Amino acid sequence: CALVEAKPCLILVPGLLCTDVLWRGQVAGLADLADITVTAEHRRHTDIGAIAAAILAAAPERFALAGLSFGGYIALEIMRRAPHRVDRLALLNTTARDDDEARRGLRRDYIKQAQIGRFIGMSDRLIRHFIHADRLADGVLVAAIKQMATDAGRDGFIRQQIAIIGRPDSRRDLSAIDCPTLVLVGRQDA
Repeated sequence: CALVEAKPCLILVPGLLCTDVLWRGQVAGLADLADITVTAEHRRHTDIGAIAAAILAAAPERFALAGLSFGGYIALEIMRRAPHRVDRLALLNTTARDDDEARRGLRRDYIKQAQIGRFIGMSDRLIRHFIHADRLADGVLVAAIKQMATDAGRDGFIRQQIAIIGRPDSRRDLSAIDCPTLVLVGRQDA
């Protein structure tokens, strides 16, 4: 973000296998209210701390922050590292809990499958975890999600899974958040 005097800076952090396309509607809808940056750092590192550090290095001194799912894990790490820099926070369809061992095992299996050439982006099986069943027939939406996964790529997917496996449990840190915060979840979000 380039801090514009009349507009606050808003940094948006996409979720797993997502790109800036995820936030296209929000960027257009909020353009008059904020100077918006959608980070791509969530695809470049294998550690939540490294992702947070890269976002903070590029961010202005003060900013608003929103993260979706995996992006929420990153937002919570930013709050641990630099809470004094975040004016407002939005945590969207995310969790403060770390994965249990069964979920980490599933992620390790995803990594192995991708490493042996079985990464096909967003399969029809996997997309059912990303959108509600009522939206599976929305061809435009499904195509956009599949294209984001293709653009994120196999290596980006592997880096993201490694980062997610290693993320800390953030529940103990929630009470330290003292900026205005929105926690939002879809009623049918799994």
